[in-house]
Amino acid sequence: MSFYNIALVVLGVAIMGVAWLPSLLEKYPLSYPIFYILLGLGVFSLPIELPSVDPFESPTLITHLSELCVIVALTGTGLKIDRAFSLLRWRTPLKLVLILMVLTIAGLTLAGWGLLGLALPSAVLLAAALAPTDPVLAGDVQVGDPGEGREDNVRFALTGEAGLNDGLAFPFVWLALALIPDAIPVTDRLLHWLWMDVLYRVVAGVVLGWLSGRLLAFLIFSLPKRISIKASAYGFVALAVTLVSYGVTELVHGYGFLAVFVAAITLRGRESKHEYHKQMHAFTDQLERLLIVVILILFGGAIAGGLLAPLTWQAAAVGLLLLLVLRPLGGMLTLAGSERVTLAERVVISFFGIRGIGSIFYIAFALERANFPQARLLWAVLGFTMLVSIVMHGALATPVMNWLDRRHGRKIAAEITEESDGKAEPTAE
Repeated sequence: MSFYNIALVVLGVAIMGVAWLPSLLEKYPLSYPIFYILLGLGVFSLPIELPSVDPFESPTLITHLSELCVIVALTGTGLKIDRAFSLLRWRTPLKLVLILMVLTIAGLTLAGWGLLGLALPSAVLLAAALAPTDPVLAGDVQVGDPGEGREDNVRFALTGEAGLNDGLAFPFVWLALALIPDAIPVTDRLLHWLWMDVLYRVVAGVVLGWLSGRLLAFLIFSLPKRISIKASAYGFVALAVTLVSYGVTELVHGYGFLAVFVAAITLRGRESKHEYHKQMHAFTDQLERLLIVVILILFGGAIAGGLLAPLTWQAAAVGLLLLLVLRPLGGMLTLAGSERVTLAERVVISFFGIRGIGSIFYIAFALERANFPQARLLWAVLGFTMLVSIVMHGALATPVMNWLDRRHGRKIAAEITEESDGKAEPTAE
């Protein structure tokens, strides 16, 4: 039986699901990523010969596939945020990234070292990979499309956090690499990490992202006045924003994830009411969903192939500690005293720290560059935590966000969708 033909059928069914599942599940406590993990689990459990999706056998494929998915998601995330950037307007997501993420990394490192007995480099890597929230799988708790106006405190905080922390968690991945025993003295390695991986790479990511966004904004919104660009081509322009800003920044050793998000935010700030923003976001959203489908099916296949086999009760406890204690408690402490964020909003923001594709990239990225002790256990903890997060947060996202919207007198997502669909229907003559 041809694997190629099986793959075409599975991918075709999965893509059809992308078209219908989000709308079908909008009113229910379910998230469509769960179905794709089950699909991958089912397909790779069949008694037929299929290629292995063990992350140790295809590290380069996993690294670059997850990398592409994250940068496309970061562009889409930046393009749908209506709120212009400033330290005052963005203070909540900035707190979540600069305070909560660092506290989470510290807590997870201690848990990995003390509870799991991980070597320090492995404990830091696990913490750095799991601490950032995910821009890919968190669509149910993020802001709506460009210009839609659904930017309440919770959605904006979680969207901004997911966009920023996938770049700002990178220094801690490099810290884990710096802690691997080497002939160079550890003090020299840490000094290099401080000026190169913390200072230079972050500054390069922000500056080059801003410059890329400004340049591409000029090409998009100024050149069409002189050179006609078809509306159907603006999706490709969004992809160009993603690839150019990421590629250029990585070439000079900056943080490409950060550059992509900054470029998208900068681009969104120009001609903010222009219809092209919706067209660019729609294209990135569709491409992101396609990549999600592939990765989640492979994730389900990896589980079927024994990804979670090294998992111990201590390892499972570390994952649950992150999702149920460190993130919620740390979030409440970080947001304590935020006058514009109510107690109910602080609880929801603190709880919904969804883990996903970015974590896969960080683990794969680091393991390609160095031999970390207990690497298979790292993958098992990541897989378990990601699986629990997808199921738990996916099941609770719709009812919790609906409850919060009703509490604040807002229409829920399903009602807004019904209204927009009604307006789109042609009236009878």
